[in-house]
Amino acid sequence: MLRLNRYQWTVLFAAWLGWGFDIFDGLLFNFVAPNAIPTLLGLTIGSPEARTATLYWTGVITAIFLVGWAVGGVLFGPIADRYGRKRVLLITMVLYALGTALCAFVTSIEQLIVCRIIASLGIGGEWAAGCALVAEAVPEDQRVEAGAVLYTAAPFGLFLATTVNAVVAGWLFPEVPEVSWRYVLLFGLLPAAFAFWIRTLVKEPERWEKAAATAPPPRLREIFAPDIWPSTRSALIVVMVALLTWWSCNAFIPVVAANLAQIEALQLGIDKTATSMLVESWKTQATAIFNIGGLIGTLLTIPLAKHWGRKPMFATYLALSAVSLLATFGLDLPPQLRLYMYFFIGLTVFGIFGAFTFYLPELFPTRLRATGSGFTYNIGRIVAAGGPFFVGSVAAAGAGDPAVVLNTLFYVGFVPLIGLLGIGWVIETRGRKIPD
Repeated sequence: MLRLNRYQWTVLFAAWLGWGFDIFDGLLFNFVAPNAIPTLLGLTIGSPEARTATLYWTGVITAIFLVGWAVGGVLFGPIADRYGRKRVLLITMVLYALGTALCAFVTSIEQLIVCRIIASLGIGGEWAAGCALVAEAVPEDQRVEAGAVLYTAAPFGLFLATTVNAVVAGWLFPEVPEVSWRYVLLFGLLPAAFAFWIRTLVKEPERWEKAAATAPPPRLREIFAPDIWPSTRSALIVVMVALLTWWSCNAFIPVVAANLAQIEALQLGIDKTATSMLVESWKTQATAIFNIGGLIGTLLTIPLAKHWGRKPMFATYLALSAVSLLATFGLDLPPQLRLYMYFFIGLTVFGIFGAFTFYLPELFPTRLRATGSGFTYNIGRIVAAGGPFFVGSVAAAGAGDPAVVLNTLFYVGFVPLIGLLGIGWVIETRGRKIPD
C-alpha cells in the first residue's frame, strides 16, 4: 500500500496521466491504420491490396514514429534536467496532443508521417520528465511501488485507445470506415486539457531545485563517463531488448486481429457493415486481453523487484517473454485461442516495462536523472524501429497472408532470448538509495 501525502499523490497522478495519454496518443493510429492507410492510398478497405499496403505502411510509419520518439527523449531529457520536470511535462503533453489531432486532417501518407513525427517528439520527451518527477517527489521506501503504479498508466492508455476506437469506429460510425478513423484521431487532443490542469497543481521537486542551483548544466556526454557508463550500459541492455520485442509484436495486434476477423467474415458470408463491426470487435478483444496481462505483469514487478532483486526479475521476464511469443505464434491454434494467448504476451512483454519507471531513475544522479533515463529509455527505440519495419515488410511481401504474419512474429520470440546473454552486465540496485 502506497504511503504518500496529498501532494505526493497529486504528483503521481499528474505523471500517471501524462504517461497514460502518452501511450493513448502513441497507439491510437495503430487501431485506425486498417481504415486510414487504404483511404489515403485510394484502396478499397478490406481488399487484398489494402491488407498488403496496411501491413507495409504500418511497419514504416511505426518505425519512423519510434525514431522520432527516441529523438524526443534524447532532446527533452537534458532540457528537463536544466529547466525543470514540470515545464517539460506540460510542453510535451501539448505537443503530442496536437500532433495526433492533426493526423485527422491529413490527405496523404506524407502528411500523416509529418504529423506522427510531431507527436512522437512530445511522447519521447514526456516519459523522462514524468518518472524523474515521481522518483524525486516520493519517499525512498515508496519508490518501487510508486514507479510501478506510474507504469499502470500504460495499460490505461491502451485501454482508452481501444475504447475510443471501438465506440467511434465500431459503434457510432461502422458504415463509414473511410471517415470514422478521422474522428478517432481527434480524441488525441484530450491530453492538452489535462496538461493545463497539471500546470496549476504541480511544482518542481526540491531535490531538483537544489541540484539545478548548485551544479553545472547537464551534458549528454556525461552519461558515457567512466563512472556512469556501467549504469548507462545496464539500462540500455534491458530497455533495448524490451522495446524491440514489445513494438515488434504490439504494433500489429490490430492488424492481426483484423485479418483473422476478415477471414471469419468471409466464411460466415456477412455483409460489409457486419464485417466492419466484427473487425473492430476482434481488435478490441485482442487488445483488451493483452492490456489486462500487461496490467498484472506491471504490478508483479513490485514484489519481484523487492524480494528477488532487479537482475533476477529482468531475467525472468525475458525468459517468459520468449516462451509466450514462441507459443502464441508457433503453435497451431484456433483464431480465438490465439487472441486469448495475448494475455501471456501482455503479462511478460508488456509487464517488464513496469520496472523501468523505478529502475532507470535509480541508476543516475539527480542532475543527470532525466538525461540518463530519457536517453536510455528512448534511444533504444531506434533499434526497436527495425522490428515493426521488418515484420511489416515481410508480411507485406507475403501479400498480407495471416500465416506469413504469424510466422514472422514467431521469430520475434528469439529477441528476449538474445537479451538474456547480456544479463550479467545488468546492475542490481535493490536496497540502494536514489543517488543525489
